Amino acid sequence: MPLALPVSQTARHPTCSSSHSNANEDTQSPGACPPCVSSSDILRGQKTVEISHKGLTYRLQATRLGKLILTK
Repeated sequence: MPLALPVSQTARHPTCSSSHSNANEDTQSPGACPPCVSSSDILRGQKTVEISHKGLTYRLQATRLGKLILTK
């Protein structure tokens, strides 16, 4: 199921650091943080979701200990 988050559900990361790598530097000002999306907004109550990226499917899984695992 495709997931599209409205802009209102994205937030700035509270600990913005200029050392963060940004793959889309051409569209953001220098030192700007990328948008931060809550894992609960992505998982929506599920333990696992699939993410399609550049023709490949990845799986994002929440563990019992509250950690996230992203696998190809």
